[in-house]
Amino acid sequence: MAASYTAATRTKTSKVWEHFSLDTANKKITCKVCKADLAYHGSTSVMHEHLKRKHVGQLNETESDSPRPKKRATMDPFLQKKQTCTPQQATALTESVLQMLIYDMRPLSMVDGAGFQQMITQFNPDYILPSRTHFTHLMEQKYSTTFLKVKEILKEVNSSLTLTCDVWTSRATEAYLGVSCHFITKDWQMKTFNLATLPLEERHTATNIMIWMEEVIEKFDILPSKIKAIVHDNGSNMVAAARLLEEKHGWSSVRCAGHTLQLIVNSALKEPSISKATGAARNLVEHFRRSELANSKLKKKQQQMNTAEHKLIQDVSTRWNSTYYMVVRLLEQRWPVTATLSDPEVTPRGKHYFDLKPEQWVLLEELVQGLGPFECATVFLSGQEYATASCLPQLVKGLQRSIQQTQFETSSGKAFRAIAGKGISERWENLNTVSAERDNPLVLAAAIDPRFRKLKFISPEDGTRVQSTVEVLAIKEAKAKTGIHDDPELQQKRRGHVPGGKSALDNLLQSDTDSLSEEEEETQEDKKIQMVRREVQMFFTEPPIAKKDDPLSWWRENEGRFPTLSNLARCLLCIPATSTPAERIFSAAGNICSQKRASLTRDHVDMLTFLSMNKLNDIA
Repeated sequence: MAASYTAATRTKTSKVWEHFSLDTANKKITCKVCKADLAYHGSTSVMHEHLKRKHVGQLNETESDSPRPKKRATMDPFLQKKQTCTPQQATALTESVLQMLIYDMRPLSMVDGAGFQQMITQFNPDYILPSRTHFTHLMEQKYSTTFLKVKEILKEVNSSLTLTCDVWTSRATEAYLGVSCHFITKDWQMKTFNLATLPLEERHTATNIMIWMEEVIEKFDILPSKIKAIVHDNGSNMVAAARLLEEKHGWSSVRCAGHTLQLIVNSALKEPSISKATGAARNLVEHFRRSELANSKLKKKQQQMNTAEHKLIQDVSTRWNSTYYMVVRLLEQRWPVTATLSDPEVTPRGKHYFDLKPEQWVLLEELVQGLGPFECATVFLSGQEYATASCLPQLVKGLQRSIQQTQFETSSGKAFRAIAGKGISERWENLNTVSAERDNPLVLAAAIDPRFRKLKFISPEDGTRVQSTVEVLAIKEAKAKTGIHDDPELQQKRRGHVPGGKSALDNLLQSDTDSLSEEEEETQEDKKIQMVRREVQMFFTEPPIAKKDDPLSWWRENEGRFPTLSNLARCLLCIPATSTPAERIFSAAGNICSQKRASLTRDHVDMLTFLSMNKLNDIA
């Protein structure tokens, strides 16, 4: 009854009923196409299947009332889902941004820029970039951490340190004192640390500079007795301050060889005819840099003449070597430049005043020959990863020889040779001075350098004095290392005034070859002194190594043979010949104190410079 009721009352809405008839009494359906009888169970599924198998095409797919298959799930919703930024990822990204700001010397205000924020959002949309204030706090924390690391490293250094210093004025007309320290590690590596970019608010007098230097080393807990030397420029206030520090703490005063070379060369370049020729070259270069037409024509001439397509170099008045580079490049491009200037489109008729006269070209060629050795010396002495001060005595002697051997044809070239030679002799008059009252750190550094231990740049008599000085310093070093000191009892024993000992007559009659009795046995100190003397004698009798060899590598390999002298070598070879490391601080500080960062506080300038300069040591 239920099936009959359902079939009778249900509305036949499916299109499939057009192809079947229903027999409710027998519960069967009959196909109108093939007259086949099928059992009916109250649904149209059997009819659909019959038409699909037996009568393909009778029922349109669009007319089918069968349930549509479910849509297959895809990965798109999961792939398009926003990525979350974990706290660990956020911390790593923030640290990376801070490192970039410090290493590339970018302003902290960069994080407020819309373009920078958009770039960070593109990298990770869920990362929220902290504010500039937050990065300022992070920078201060990083400075504190790095400061403690540097302080700990300097505390563990057993050898002496050398300081370099210089004064600089920022764009905001604020003065700073830059201080760097140099030492040689246990594995004979030269190390340099920036200690401070100290803001100066008072006059730069010698007394004030001395006080500021003492404040810097006190900040890092460096004992004044640990400082071997201080390298500075030739300014009268710096020279006076170094003299005060030498009198008070015993620091050796070393004048910057780079600054001395600059004074010598600048004096020679002021010769009237040389100054006129370099001035004409400067105007010529400036014309090509300002004129787009002249510059484009020069490129075509370079291609036509098969000359290197190099741009002309403009010099800087404060750097004599930039004048040297300008002249070298101008001589390289002489003929393309001359051809360009002869082009009527570049230089109208009657206005060929930019071109140099033939005698000026000749003078520039001679000037390059004369300046070449000075440029080579400046570049070499400015290095800070190898020993430089020990090379200075021999290098100055080589400069004198080079300048005298250079052949000059013009009177201006000969004047350059005379002025430069006089400058070398006068400014380095006391370079190789050896006296009993005052040690010469440069000569001593050369003596302990295995390349120059024969001391050929001084007289044999002075060489003997230097060897004796090295021996005295080595004995002093040995006593300091072993803790031996001259107490009154030992002194009396060495002089023969031991109570109950031999009489004065016995001491007078005893020969040098007599064997010592038990009471006269050598003390531990005497034995150590003899060992040091033999060590010094063996060092100076060995042949020098090649000039191209690294003395630090030699000492690393021979430290076991010369244990006492190696300690002395660490103290002397760490002295740089120039104050360039301190000047490099101001190069970094100049980038930090740019126009966009002129409002930086002085403390933040010190922090950013400290972090930026010490990053190369894997400290910051």
